[in-house]
Parts: sequence; C-alpha cells; structure tokens
Amino acid sequence: MSRPVLVLLHGVGLDHTVWQGVVPLLEERFEVRTPDLPGHAGAVRVPPGLDLAGLASLVAPSLDEGTHLVGFSLGALVSQYLAIHRPELVASLTSVSSVCRRTPAEREAVLRRLRVAEADPAKAATASIDRWFQGTEVSPEIIEHTRTMLTANDPDQFLACYRVFCTGDAVVGPDLGRIAVPALAVTGSDDPGSTPDMTHRLASAIPSSRDVVVPGVRHMLPVEAPTTLAGLIEELIGGDVHV
Repeated sequence: MSRPVLVLLHGVGLDHTVWQGVVPLLEERFEVRTPDLPGHAGAVRVPPGLDLAGLASLVAPSLDEGTHLVGFSLGALVSQYLAIHRPELVASLTSVSSVCRRTPAEREAVLRRLRVAEADPAKAATASIDRWFQGTEVSPEIIEHTRTMLTANDPDQFLACYRVFCTGDAVVGPDLGRIAVPALAVTGSDDPGSTPDMTHRLASAIPSSRDVVVPGVRHMLPVEAPTTLAGLIEELIGGDVHV
C-alpha cells in the first residue's frame, strides 16, 4: 500500500530547506513533499495584487486529495485557507508558528515590519534574523543559510507574499470554525511574532484542534526543534494513517 502524502509548506521569504531536519524523521512513514511556495526560490511567480485566496489557488493543484498538510508561518495561513475552502484536499492540518486573529497592536507591528521591508529589504532581512534567532542555540551555518534565503528573494515577489502574510489571518479568521479535520497548532514559547497567545486562539477557533507550546523555542520551530515537531505531526495523524 502506498504511503500517505505529507506536504510541508514553508514561511515567507524562505524555501523548502527549512524542513531539512524534519523530513528524515518522517519520510519512512510518509511520502513527504516540500514544495517551494509560489513567489519563492524557483517556484512560479505571483501576480501583482496577490491575496491569500490567490496564493492558495496556486498551491492547490500540487496537492492530492486527502493530503496531510503542515504549514509554517505563511504556509500555515495557506494551509488553513485550503482546509476551509478545499476540504477534500486536506486530511489533517498542522499549523506551525502561525499567526491568528491579530489584535490591532499586533497588526500594526507587522505592518511596521512591512514598511521597513518596502524601504530597505536588507535591513528587514537582518531584523528577521535577529527576531528569529536571538538567544537560540542554532548554529551559525544555519543562521547564515537563512540569511542567504532571505536576501536571495526577488524584492517584488517577496513583498507581494509578505503582504499576504500581513493580511491573511483576517481572511481566514472568521471561518476557522469550518475546519473539520484533526488539527494541531504549535509554536515556540519565545516566538515574538507567532505568539503562544495566537496559538491558543487558533486551537480554540478550530473545533478539532489542540495546541502545543514548545519551551525555549522562538519562531523557527522546524529548525530549532525538528524532532519535537516530527513527533507531534505523527501523533496528530496517528490512527488516521494506514500503512
């Protein structure tokens, strides 16, 4: 019997390599796919005026029916949109380091970061690295690889996708209660942007969801705690998988 399909969607400005610590822990049990999101790396370009619906529509054709979907940051918003609007594609939903129903203060904070990115992409990349990795034990090599990913982006494509990240939680927020599949919301205890409060909000909004906060981890949970994350994904899918 074929292995269940598990698709991992990365965050804004990054690429599939953020999952390199997670994939080896899951590929024996699942057929693991790690596509680059549209607007990133070598993936299809996105149009001006992109919104979350448009981004999700570009991702949907690459998914089989009954995919176990894992999204990180922007990838989580895309995954939530698909679970709401294309439920036949999604067998389970794991939202990693996801924003949810930002407060006015939280929305203004991310819009300030967007304005910095519009004015000075290099400065925005440095600020992201500091916000994601400050005080962590992640190796300098991984930090520099992440910096390279961020600075290699086409500025216009990055900004189009970043705007989706800034606004996408307002798009999916009212409809999270329509998600009917087993779900998990997980973030790091020290994530300054996708905070534990947001993860609690997300799990409360999705009927069949639980929430997990991983101690001592910041935003880059797939990089900082791949073993923990892989275990949580397997635990969520659990009895829904027959191999």
